[in-house]
Amino acid sequence: MSTDSMFVHKMWVEHEISKMVTAKTVPFPMLSDAGGKVGEVYGVYDPDAGVDVRGRFLIDPDGVIQGFEVLAPPVGRNVSETIRQIQAFQLVRESKGTQATPSGWSKGKPVLAPGPDLVGHVWEKWNVKQACD
Repeated sequence: MSTDSMFVHKMWVEHEISKMVTAKTVPFPMLSDAGGKVGEVYGVYDPDAGVDVRGRFLIDPDGVIQGFEVLAPPVGRNVSETIRQIQAFQLVRESKGTQATPSGWSKGKPVLAPGPDLVGHVWEKWNVKQACD
């Protein structure tokens, strides 16, 4: 979502996305917040510039914000990290909290079982080399 119009979004998909991926589509909806109302709600609208700053909000099916990141306009977001975090939140949700994903976790890699016995022993349980292979 951005304060850009649907016409700017269309041009972005046709001219920018096509250089990054083979398809001329994005796997998510692109929305226009032309008046900045949604950006105001999430605290990312800059009224002086009339634009939303770079913000990303991961909202679960219950409407609860599970993660967010706000960056100054000159710095882009990491789409791969966003996807990794979405997969991690999905796994944790599906496990009903019986699994946790440590830093650097990626889909298919080992997870942790949260609990009192894990406190102070994460590095014994979490094999970073194995997780990154």
